[in-house]
Amino acid sequence: MFIVLGATGHVGSQVVKGLGEAGKPVLAVVHSAERARELEAAGVEPVVADVRDRGKLGAVFARGNRAFLLNPPGDPTGDSNRAELETARSITDALHGSGLEKIVVASTYGAQTGDSIGDLSTLHDFEQRALASGIPASINRAAYYFTNLDMLVDAAREGVVPTAFPEDFVLPMVAPEDIGRAAVELLLTGVDDVGVTYVEGPERYSFGDVAAVLSRLLKRDVAVATTPREQWEESFRQVGFSEASARSFARMTAATLDNPDLPESPWRGRVGLEEYLAQLMR
Repeated sequence: MFIVLGATGHVGSQVVKGLGEAGKPVLAVVHSAERARELEAAGVEPVVADVRDRGKLGAVFARGNRAFLLNPPGDPTGDSNRAELETARSITDALHGSGLEKIVVASTYGAQTGDSIGDLSTLHDFEQRALASGIPASINRAAYYFTNLDMLVDAAREGVVPTAFPEDFVLPMVAPEDIGRAAVELLLTGVDDVGVTYVEGPERYSFGDVAAVLSRLLKRDVAVATTPREQWEESFRQVGFSEASARSFARMTAATLDNPDLPESPWRGRVGLEEYLAQLMR
């Protein structure tokens, strides 16, 4: 049995789909009865569990042989850093005594030690706690999700792509479909196939590339509008982030810009930038 956390999200749903196509039994962990009914209708066995409930999650893990672990994002209107550390610790505490033979852990490019550096620090903590469980672990560090671009389409229709990054800054990106495919591959290999895998799309892109693709798709000029560094925190607060989350996201942005993570031999996906945006706009 394969346990999948976040089973109805962008990535988790792709893991469920890929395991199903491989003919593997899946126990899909969701947070609501409504989501569970959706999975049942699709022929997938669901279980409703709060990842902060270590006892219940431990019982779920005990039913499986392998598991895909994904730490849910914290609510940025509160202290997202604190929330993500709490759920990461609950999930990894639940691994102890589970009997799982292998885990695949969803993480991020740039994962690093530190305090309040957004996903870079909370997911590094998640990685380390998963490894400390003693279960053979594959750490999948994914590039910048294409889904982060979804919110830019409306602005692009008005001729602008707002971003914190310079127009020519190269930022590895990847589609959730490919993150899921990479996870499924490692869930199905031997217990000795572990370590860190970097997962990104077929090419690397800049926000200049994003603007150019949107220009073609929208048939209008689209320009990049880069927010100055000194305005990052305020720009996050303007869209509803708390003070703590705005500071954490600004620090994550700075770490990404100042020390980009560009591995030489990543696992390459199939879905390119133009294909993703074209599908999104359809």
